[in-house]
Amino acid sequence: MNAPLITRSRRLRETPFTSRILEGGAQSFTVYNHMLLASYFRGLEEDYWHLVQHVQVWDVSVERQVQIKGPDAYELVQWMTPRDLSKAQDDQCFYAPLCDEQGKIINDPIAIHVSEDTWWLSIADSDVMLWAKGLATGRGLDVEICEPDVWPVAVQGPKAEDLMARVFGNEVRDIRFFRYRRMAYQGHEFIVARSGWSHQGGFEIYVDDAKLGQALWDELFAVGEDLHVGHGCPNNIERMEAGLLSFGSDMMFSMTPLQCGLDKYCHLDRNLPSMSVAALAKQKEEGVPSRLMGVVVRELPTYCNEIVLTIDGFDCGDITSLSFSARFDAWLAFALFDSAHIEAIVSGASNLSVHTDYGAFEAILCELPFELHTLSLKNR
Repeated sequence: MNAPLITRSRRLRETPFTSRILEGGAQSFTVYNHMLLASYFRGLEEDYWHLVQHVQVWDVSVERQVQIKGPDAYELVQWMTPRDLSKAQDDQCFYAPLCDEQGKIINDPIAIHVSEDTWWLSIADSDVMLWAKGLATGRGLDVEICEPDVWPVAVQGPKAEDLMARVFGNEVRDIRFFRYRRMAYQGHEFIVARSGWSHQGGFEIYVDDAKLGQALWDELFAVGEDLHVGHGCPNNIERMEAGLLSFGSDMMFSMTPLQCGLDKYCHLDRNLPSMSVAALAKQKEEGVPSRLMGVVVRELPTYCNEIVLTIDGFDCGDITSLSFSARFDAWLAFALFDSAHIEAIVSGASNLSVHTDYGAFEAILCELPFELHTLSLKNR
């Protein structure tokens, strides 16, 4: 039975690189921020091995930029996040969870300090622009909020730096992690940051000129043949190995950053002018009711119609993401557990299992990110 098709319309926006990724062999798409995002090209595992060994170019235009510009831009951005941005430097990028007055997550973007009076929020999959507009209007802030024509391109993999240097020059090697520089390309400057949704190393190029962006895309492939440059996209296996959470899958509107292990991005002791600090401080003091954890299963049938986490025969957690890691020969899962269940498992009072239609299998509970060095590495 063939999978149903998605009807394309103006509501599903294309990017300057849509034709390139179709020609590059994209086999599956998902919808993200009202745009099409490729899911895999060669196959999920084949894409994974290529990513960890070579270099890929990703169309991540779905990472829309919410631009907040004006005298009160910093005030609004700081009001939206519990992370302290008061000492932001001109070239900095910040992972900054956005939270409402109850401490619940609205989005988890990269906040980019573009200029003295301008911030970009490079967002995950939710309509942050509408929320920001409402907050600005309600507080009477002097800002302009829009979604500019910016289409990020990610260059990811262990050979990413070499590929980028061939296009932008060796200066690109000096960009530090979560910092950016304005790099010249054919007389135009792009913001280039050392960042990306993988742990293989790489860069994100914030393309704000469609034709130049297409020329850049083609040049990356032309000069990178000996580096085995290929098309790619965020890979579920790699991001799970790295412990990278996906908003909308692992993090929901009903959860706080403290439930997601994002405590270090919540500066609750600094008296910040942030709407979520009081609620988060209260939750930290009282204890979180549930928390995302990692689960490792050594033996699990490839195809299961039912996968349920149990302790002592009772359901105990909700799996949010699951993938098989051929590199470590194990199934990896993110799962949300009640704190009481975590305590029982860690103390040894209860045993964690995965119940399937093929039977029950032993599972290991661990903190995120996974300590994969403790697993047997399978090289290829």
